[in-house]
Amino acid sequence: MESTAARTPRRSAGSKAGTTGTKRTRTTAKKDAGTEPQLVQLLTPEGKRVKNAEYDKYVAGITPEELRGLYRDMVLTRRFDAEATSLQRQGELGLWASLLGQEAAQIGSGRATREDDYVFPTYREHGVAWCRGVDPANLLGMFRGVNNGGWDPNSNNFQLYTIVIGSQTLHATGYAMGVAKDGADSAVIAYFGDGASSQGDVAESFTFSAVYNAPVVFFCQNNQWAISEPTEKQSRVPIYQRAQGFGFPGVRVDGNDVLGVLAVTRWALERARGGEGPTLVEAFTYRMGAHTTSDDPTRYRGDEERQAWEAKDPILRLRRYLEASNHADEGFFAELEAESEALGKRVREAVRAMPDPDHFAIFENAYADGHALVDEERAQFAAYQASFADEGGN
Repeated sequence: MESTAARTPRRSAGSKAGTTGTKRTRTTAKKDAGTEPQLVQLLTPEGKRVKNAEYDKYVAGITPEELRGLYRDMVLTRRFDAEATSLQRQGELGLWASLLGQEAAQIGSGRATREDDYVFPTYREHGVAWCRGVDPANLLGMFRGVNNGGWDPNSNNFQLYTIVIGSQTLHATGYAMGVAKDGADSAVIAYFGDGASSQGDVAESFTFSAVYNAPVVFFCQNNQWAISEPTEKQSRVPIYQRAQGFGFPGVRVDGNDVLGVLAVTRWALERARGGEGPTLVEAFTYRMGAHTTSDDPTRYRGDEERQAWEAKDPILRLRRYLEASNHADEGFFAELEAESEALGKRVREAVRAMPDPDHFAIFENAYADGHALVDEERAQFAAYQASFADEGGN
């Protein structure tokens, strides 16, 4: 595959993209020349290390300590994500978007960034936030409704969560264009999902980044489902191949392989820093849980699909590799288990110590000078709240 800037490295053979659920029959998107999409993979689901001539150099010399660090990141991220889901079910959070199953995609890419790189997330990048040093409790404050993000983006070079689908890719592209004009030696990475790839904002960001050779990496976590719509409803070709039409490289990586994600993201970020322009990385992964806690995935997909992906669990495969390579012992895993439980407790206590959200704060600061419609809506909501008091409710 050719690019205006560079030739994309070859990718190792991959696995079949389509699966079939009991709730909905899924069709496999049309493949070019009858072949399956190519997939970069350095660590198999069985925990075996496989060689890749193009990408091995980007993880060459990785130490056992660093491997244990990646494992620790994924375990702790999964733990506070699970705690957040429980807190939402207990009424402590208004909503939560779980990353269950996507830990390798987020930790691998997050650890590939440098301190001076800038990150533009969606609302599910809890693992990337962890890598950038954002406290998990700050993430939960927004979902409780007591803050609008909870951290200073410039203190971690990690932008606030973006709820509007796809808009952050335009923000990242504009920021990257500024980085290029400033002559800075840094890169920008923008995260989005397979569903967002259908948004016009994403297409516009591809156009501008290519024309201006912006130092940005577009990182698509293809978790197979845009809420209830499968990926084949988003694209007739694998998402990474869309980059061809805009004139820059695209690559698909096994999103459950933390080493593969780390290597590919490092490659893409180095391209950006070296003045070679944008790259589209498609991390082929799976959303193990619901889209958010307001979603019921059993309505649109079957158990067989999830079970097939559970066998590809990103944490389990790295643990198998660590054990087979004698890079970690039972003492390490036991200590990490205790650390994860302590993190869960700390997050739980932090959330329960937060104040209840101000129910009327949503009406503030919508307009600088106020607005008649907002005033009317505030009054209607006040009457609705008062109706519970009249009925003896809370």
